[in-house]
Amino acid sequence: MTDLKTSRMFSEIREIPDAVDRLLTDGMDAITHAAVAARTLDPAVVATVARGSSDQAATFFKYAAELTLGLPVASIGPSVASIYGAKLRLDGALCISVSQSGASPDIVELARSATAGGALTVAVTNDPASKLARVSAETIDIKAGPELSVAATKTFVTSVVALLALVAEWKADAALRAAVRTLPEALGRAVSHDWPELRAALQGARSLYTLGRGPSYAISGEAALKFKEVSQIHAENYSSAEVLHGPVSIVSDGFPILAFAARDAAEDALLDIAEKIAAKGARVFVTSDRVRQAARLPFAATGHPLTDPIALIVSFYAMVERFAREAGIDPDAPRHLRKVTETI
Repeated sequence: MTDLKTSRMFSEIREIPDAVDRLLTDGMDAITHAAVAARTLDPAVVATVARGSSDQAATFFKYAAELTLGLPVASIGPSVASIYGAKLRLDGALCISVSQSGASPDIVELARSATAGGALTVAVTNDPASKLARVSAETIDIKAGPELSVAATKTFVTSVVALLALVAEWKADAALRAAVRTLPEALGRAVSHDWPELRAALQGARSLYTLGRGPSYAISGEAALKFKEVSQIHAENYSSAEVLHGPVSIVSDGFPILAFAARDAAEDALLDIAEKIAAKGARVFVTSDRVRQAARLPFAATGHPLTDPIALIVSFYAMVERFAREAGIDPDAPRHLRKVTETI
């Protein structure tokens, strides 16, 4: 088995604070330019286009934009354009496409269609020379640098930070701007938390739930995806508001649940659900100091409700990479997967 410290995923997780700092230093001109264009347009609706981890980043943006800007955000399935050839009426709308490679034909085709349909299109990508960038009016280079591990870590976090910085600049929100600017330091602390108590509880597990609420729901969605991708554990993601509406039925004694709580308005509601499920015998782990029956996981507080969830996913990445190694799984070589997945 490859030594833990030599996995590409391990190295790239530890590069996240520097990648975010690079984005906020070298990439802010493009973010500010796109924010000015969006503010000038003043759209009534925003659409997002993405798949996989990028779609979780788009979900995070959805909550950030709706909570901060008061704008409804809807996800458009790329197949609407690439498979079905539908023409969407997007006059006056903003359409944001998120793709680390900028190469998937279905994402590119919907961005092209959105431009033709009258939308202001923005590409968020790690390749500013990509096809996606070429068919979009604005391009935000996430500045992640080369990412060789199949599992996206740096590119997910820098995509989320780029989108949150876009919201901060669009709104001219001083508090959010300041919180985003201090993220590299907070993420440096977050990467040191690899949750050994959770890793121990997951030994032998074949299935679990991840829970979130609001912006943290996007983070729990990314975690569920990475559990499957990196450690071959089946994980389902639910809003804490939904898990008692049916999914809790399969929870038995010892069933593992990972709940992502941020210091925001949803924390009380998420903790209430987490405690109720723990009382049913589940092994519930929560990123909060305020749990009673559930188990507490350490976290790096950032001082803002919209940046707290970003630190949580960095700690999760550190945990899941190490868990995979301890289970004898190479996190750099997920079964049946390639780095760039191109769909039509």
